[in-house]
Amino acid sequence: MQKYVLIVSFLLFSQFLLSQTQKNDSIDENDKKEKRVDLTVMPFLSYNRNLEFMFGAIPMAMYRLNKTDTISPKSISGLSAVYTTNSSYFIAFFNRFFFAEDRWRAKFFMLTGDYNSQFFMESEDVTPGFYDYGTKATVVSLGVQRRVLENLYGGLTYTYAYYDTVYEDDVQPPSIVETNAIELNALYDSRSDVYYPMSGEKAKLRFISFPEWFANDSTANKILTEYNKYIPMKNGKDVLAMRFSGQFGLGDIAFQQQVTVGGKDIRGYSQGEFRGDGLMALQGEYRYNFGNKMGLVGFAGLATIYGSDTEANNWGVFPGAGVGYRYQAFKKAKFNIGLDAAVGKSDWGIYFRIGEAF
Repeated sequence: MQKYVLIVSFLLFSQFLLSQTQKNDSIDENDKKEKRVDLTVMPFLSYNRNLEFMFGAIPMAMYRLNKTDTISPKSISGLSAVYTTNSSYFIAFFNRFFFAEDRWRAKFFMLTGDYNSQFFMESEDVTPGFYDYGTKATVVSLGVQRRVLENLYGGLTYTYAYYDTVYEDDVQPPSIVETNAIELNALYDSRSDVYYPMSGEKAKLRFISFPEWFANDSTANKILTEYNKYIPMKNGKDVLAMRFSGQFGLGDIAFQQQVTVGGKDIRGYSQGEFRGDGLMALQGEYRYNFGNKMGLVGFAGLATIYGSDTEANNWGVFPGAGVGYRYQAFKKAKFNIGLDAAVGKSDWGIYFRIGEAF
């Protein structure tokens, strides 16, 4: 059944993209005037072993905050509304702003939803296995960065999060967690393009603190690191992208603040089995472009975790590999959406992408 759901989803997705391509091709190619705002609406179709079948819509707009500023990358705003057949739903509003000739960058993100998932629990009090949990979540995040040297930015981010979580069979007591996070970050960015880099590097260091004096129940800290390298291939037509990422939890890390193997860094894990306080991952991806707006990707990587309640998972090696399809969402900018399929250790996942994985 899962296989047929995936096939139907891909066919519907492909049919939509074909209709979009035909519509765009009918536009007069002699019209060289750039629109102030480039609008697009994309469907969301995906499948996950945990959330099951997912569908929704994603309207997006790409634009310049100052039409005379041709140095700054275009800003982007979008709304994502997704419903899943395990009765989860998400509504998210996302923005990335570039202005003042790229001396300033800012972001604003807001999400609300009801997330029904599972986690693996192994203890003396319960039978080892997967247990369901449901979390009603609200997250609001606002951040700003300022260029301090060529390609080097420093920034500050505030994130508020509210989680109301209940667990199957009361394997853990219900909990309400409310956090206020302060983040200091540094970014080195020499990428040729922020949305689809063909060359360059991106290195980011983030220190996230949840201090008690800032209305948190307990003190916790996180250090997040990432390094991306982009190498042009085939005379600049394709790209080889490589990435290292590390997420290190320090102090009293709540269940909702833990990380799981899967998602952006190591695709191929969707059941939420491998969870801990910290994670490190290394991966590579080849991006093959063909036609005017389409591409394929192939990727593989390894991850490990620590701080897991399941001792056998600590410092284990979790591989993941897969392939994906890409389609350019906007007419004038190389900004892709797509679908990835990946396999991991006794697991697999299907991922709808807004932009590249990294």
